[in-house]
Amino acid sequence: MPFPLALDMSEPAWFLAVGSLLIFIVLSSTLLARLSMSGAMAYLFLGALVGPGITGLIDLDPLRQTATLELLAEIAVLISLFTVGLRMGIPLRDRRWVLPIRLALVSMVISVTLIAALAVWGLGMSPGEGVLLGAILAPTDPVLASGIQTERGPEPTWIRFALSGEGGLNDGTAFPFVLLGLGLMGHYDLGDGGWRWIVVDLMWGTIGGLAIGAMLGLAIGRVVIYMRTRHAAAVGHDEFLTLGLIALAYGMAQLCVASGFLAVFAAGLALQRVDEAPQRDSISLGSSPKAEGHGDAVLGIHSHHASATMARTVRAFNAQLERFAELALVLLVGAMLAYIQIRDLTWWFVPVLFVFVRPVAVFLGTIGSGCRKRQRASLAWFGIRGIGSVFYLFFAIRHGIDPDFGRRLVTITLSVVAASILLHGASVKLFMSKPT
Repeated sequence: MPFPLALDMSEPAWFLAVGSLLIFIVLSSTLLARLSMSGAMAYLFLGALVGPGITGLIDLDPLRQTATLELLAEIAVLISLFTVGLRMGIPLRDRRWVLPIRLALVSMVISVTLIAALAVWGLGMSPGEGVLLGAILAPTDPVLASGIQTERGPEPTWIRFALSGEGGLNDGTAFPFVLLGLGLMGHYDLGDGGWRWIVVDLMWGTIGGLAIGAMLGLAIGRVVIYMRTRHAAAVGHDEFLTLGLIALAYGMAQLCVASGFLAVFAAGLALQRVDEAPQRDSISLGSSPKAEGHGDAVLGIHSHHASATMARTVRAFNAQLERFAELALVLLVGAMLAYIQIRDLTWWFVPVLFVFVRPVAVFLGTIGSGCRKRQRASLAWFGIRGIGSVFYLFFAIRHGIDPDFGRRLVTITLSVVAASILLHGASVKLFMSKPT
C-alpha cells in the first residue's frame, strides 16, 4: 500500500526498516513481558515514532486516506473475530454463554446510551452525533485483547471466556447503532418511523449474520472432513480454508444485508464445533491429537482425528495472522496520533469512559448473573477499545459526515484507543494473574 512519505526513502531502506522492526519485536518480547508491557504498547510507541509528529516516515491523514484505513481495519477485525470464534470451545447450550451475551447486548446498549448522553450534555454534540460517538466507542475489541482471550478447552477461565465472547459479539451488535447515529444525522435512511433500522439493520442484521456464518462454518467444515476421511482429498492448505471461509461468510452476509462481523465470528465458532465422524471399525490413534508417532498427515485424514486436527491447524494459522494484523493497525494508530487536535479533546471524557461508563454498563448488564465483586471488577476494567472503534470511525467519515465533526471524532477515538492500549496493556498481567 503506497503511503505518503515525508522522507524520501529508497526501496532497500524500507526493507531495512521493516526487517529491523520485526526482528526487534522478536528480541524484545521477553523484556516487554518483564516490564508488564503488551506488544500493542510497543507498536503504539513505534508508530508514533515513525509518524508525522516525530520522524515523518509515515504520514497518513485520517480524513484523506479514509477508504484505505477503513479497509485495513476491517480486515484486521475480521481475522480477529474468526480467531476468537475458533477459541470458544464451549457448546452454545452451556449456561456460561449467558454472561458474554448479556455484555454484548445489554451492557453495550447501556454504554452507547451513556456515551451519547455525555456527548450531548458534556461535549455539545447533537443527539445523532452523540449516538454515533457512543456506537464507535461502545464495542470492546477482539484485536487487542489477546492478553485476556480464552484458550479452547472444556474448562476455560470464566472471566476470559466472557470477555472473549463479548469482544467477538459486540463488534457486530454495535453496527446498527452506528447506522442509527448516521441516520439521525441525515446520512442514512432509517425508514419511516425507523422501521427499516429496527427490522433490517437491528433484528435481521444480528440474527441473519449469526445464522449465515454458522451454516457456512458447519457446512464447509463437514464437507472438508468428509473429503479427508472418506477420500483422503482436500488435505492441507488450511490457510486457504481460513481465508476462504472468512471471505465467504463476510461476503454472503453483506449481500444478504446482515452483519458480516457476526457472520465471521459465527463461522469460526461453528467450524471448531464440527464433530468427528468415525468410520465403522476404525480405531482411534490415541486420546491426544499429538499421539506419539502420528503427524498431521496421518491425523488429518483419520476419521477419529481429522476434525480436531483441522481446527488446531486453522487456529494456529489464524493466530499468526492476528499478530500481523495487530502490529500493522496499532502502528498506523500510533502514526495517526499526530492528527489529534488538543482543542477538540475534553480532558475529562476519556477517564469518565473507563471509570464510570464501563463499570456502570457492566454492573447493570450483569445483575442477577451470579458474578462476584472481583469478577465484576475485572469485567468492568477490561473494556478494551481498539481496532473495531477505528473501523467504525472511518466507516462514519466515509459516509459523508461534516469534516469538522470528523476531525473531532478522530481526536476522541484515537485518544480513547491509545489510552486503552496503554492502561489495559499495563494492567492485564496484574489483573489476569489473580484468580477470578
